[in-house]
Amino acid sequence: MLVDQLREGLLAPICLTWEVTYACNLQCVHCLSSSGRRDPRELTTAEARALIEELAGLQVFYVNVGGGEPLVRRDFLDLVEHAVGAGVGVKFSTNGALLDDRAARRITAMDYVDVQISLDGATPEANDAVRGTGSYAAARAAMDRLADAGFGPFKLSVVVTNRSIGALDELEGLAGAYGAELRLTRLRPSGRGAATWRELRLSPAEQRHLYDWLRVRPHVLTGDSFFHLSAYGEALPGLNLCGAGRIVCLVDPVGDVYACPFVLHEDFLAGSVRDPGGFTGVWRESALFTALREPQHPGACASCGSYDACGGGCMAAKFFTGLPLAGPDPECALGHGEEALARVEPGQAPVPGPGHSRLPVITVR
Repeated sequence: MLVDQLREGLLAPICLTWEVTYACNLQCVHCLSSSGRRDPRELTTAEARALIEELAGLQVFYVNVGGGEPLVRRDFLDLVEHAVGAGVGVKFSTNGALLDDRAARRITAMDYVDVQISLDGATPEANDAVRGTGSYAAARAAMDRLADAGFGPFKLSVVVTNRSIGALDELEGLAGAYGAELRLTRLRPSGRGAATWRELRLSPAEQRHLYDWLRVRPHVLTGDSFFHLSAYGEALPGLNLCGAGRIVCLVDPVGDVYACPFVLHEDFLAGSVRDPGGFTGVWRESALFTALREPQHPGACASCGSYDACGGGCMAAKFFTGLPLAGPDPECALGHGEEALARVEPGQAPVPGPGHSRLPVITVR
């Protein structure tokens, strides 16, 4: 089966996430990379172009670009043009604050470029409590600019929290008003999200509501964020597997390669594109990726009849809540995760690195 082949890994990733910078004008309370300040060791323009050419040689279909805010890099749109010219598609996420009319027109003129505008609420009050004052207005202005420039259907990207779960219909309507696609992603306890996950996470009833809502909306994109909910019944659309180190990975702003965008921790660092073998060597030869491609034992989930449906859930969600990787997802649809969380001792969960936040204290209003 295709899924079995994907679990064994591929000679090159289907796609990868590339955080081009940690610099960001916002301080979102759930930021998976704790972005804010630029890392002075960032890949140079020449190094970034060389990485793009290497990915093109591997026939990587596309890169998911994020950060930080990618448009902070003055060379970012030049890099996008270089990728497109090399045959590598680009999907990038932006908060919209720096997407002016000129940038909107330039992006519209490119092929194989997809834009995601990040928004975490259907109103300024709901969104700005998570993403910062004025961020809703900035996102809406960027959406207007893309529409005015004639850009094709962009995506409205929403992290589902207990602040946004009740507004899914409104967010779907907002996307539809622009002819855009709605994309929902899962809140994970990564980066600054480690400090806010328990406050913003969905309740079991909200998780069930999300599953039922998605089941009748196959047009809503999820990027396989919610495969752990497949234990409720019929699987949601998608591969429904953890692709970390098998079909996807992450390259961070300084060129370090991690198994997954949500586990920026030394335990999941596979190597660097600056190593002698480059990205190709890391992908094909790293001990970490080789281990992840081996058959995974279900561990504590072995006796659960839903394991084949959910695969044990998200590696990052388990890791940063102190649960064993061979165990239930902390938000297991059948409740096993809650039982496991109750047994986690204080201080047992790994702590994300210091990151690049500008502010030391993270609060949620």
